[in-house]
Amino acid sequence: MNGLGLVWLGVGGFVGTHLLLSHPLRAPLVTRLGEKGFQGLYSLVAFATFGLMVWALKRIGPEALLWSPPGWAWPVASGIMLVASILLAGSMVGNPALPGMPHDSSGPRGVLAITRHPMMWGFALWALVHGLIWPQPSVLILTGGIALLALTGAAGQDAKKSRLQPDFWPGWRARTAFVPFTGPAPASAMWPGWRVLAAGVLLWLAATWLHPVAGAPTVGIWATAGDAAAVTA
Repeated sequence: MNGLGLVWLGVGGFVGTHLLLSHPLRAPLVTRLGEKGFQGLYSLVAFATFGLMVWALKRIGPEALLWSPPGWAWPVASGIMLVASILLAGSMVGNPALPGMPHDSSGPRGVLAITRHPMMWGFALWALVHGLIWPQPSVLILTGGIALLALTGAAGQDAKKSRLQPDFWPGWRARTAFVPFTGPAPASAMWPGWRVLAAGVLLWLAATWLHPVAGAPTVGIWATAGDAAAVTA
């Protein structure tokens, strides 16, 4: 099997097992193994398939870009990643999809007023942006798989929560949006709050700073700072 074939295998295994174990296979496996046994199996499969995916990606040699992103795409992509980081940070606050989180009857606020799946959309936006500005075949396989996992997982979560929480989730779905900014919540409810905003900015700064460590181009304010340093040197 060639390099891209291994990438397909790794990404497909990671995405496919996550979707299967999170939805159709979860209930029968919990019945047979118990909750702790299932969690152990889930973690083992997740680590194994993630390791295969990373190993396959590291085996890929130099790849040509399938298209050349225009210069303006980089700052736009950086801005979208800032939004994704804020969505991810805000998903940890008052999100009824998280285990043990109490249900707030006052209605969605913050990023939950934007979408009821802020974490999933954060990952999906990450995948979209990186696929568009770094269009190597292996990267497109990876980002396509992550986007598929995030959005299919969000839809599966809606179905599961509606079944498990029939007194709450259908009403929550009616008051929130799957696709960001398409729900009934007013714009005034979408302000994430200063703490979430600060956490999102810090996450974005850390992620963009780590880009060169992963062998990716310098982006965000770090690219601007580097250009300024080169001019003044």
